[in-house]
Amino acid sequence: MGGLVSGQALPVKQICQISIMFSRIALPLAKQVVRLNATAPRMAIRAFSAQTFLDRAEVSDRVLNVIKNVGNKVDASKLTEAAKFIDDLGLDSLDVVEVVMAIEEEFIIEIPDVEAERLLTPAQVIDYVAAHPMAK
Repeated sequence: MGGLVSGQALPVKQICQISIMFSRIALPLAKQVVRLNATAPRMAIRAFSAQTFLDRAEVSDRVLNVIKNVGNKVDASKLTEAAKFIDDLGLDSLDVVEVVMAIEEEFIIEIPDVEAERLLTPAQVIDYVAAHPMAK
């Protein structure tokens, strides 16, 4: 088969055959890929909306338990959902990072740093985890 490799141009007949093959095989495949890509986001939305979130009471118990047990630095009598990590519970910024990491491990989620900086109380952590679709 002659061609571009040998420096010769393809004969018109071969170009027509290749063009016909392309239109019969590649174009229908390309249309299917486009159709699949168009339906994939809808399927993802359906799957996401079908998920159930954890019960807030269960999340609360687990979060408070994690906070109590992280480094044993929190006085259990001061621990409430409204208590501020630094002001009321006496944790420093490193302790708060440890709490966030322990929460991530407990619920098998990842809390982005930007979000973690906004979590100042156990109640905020509980609300965040209870609303997280991937929390387990």
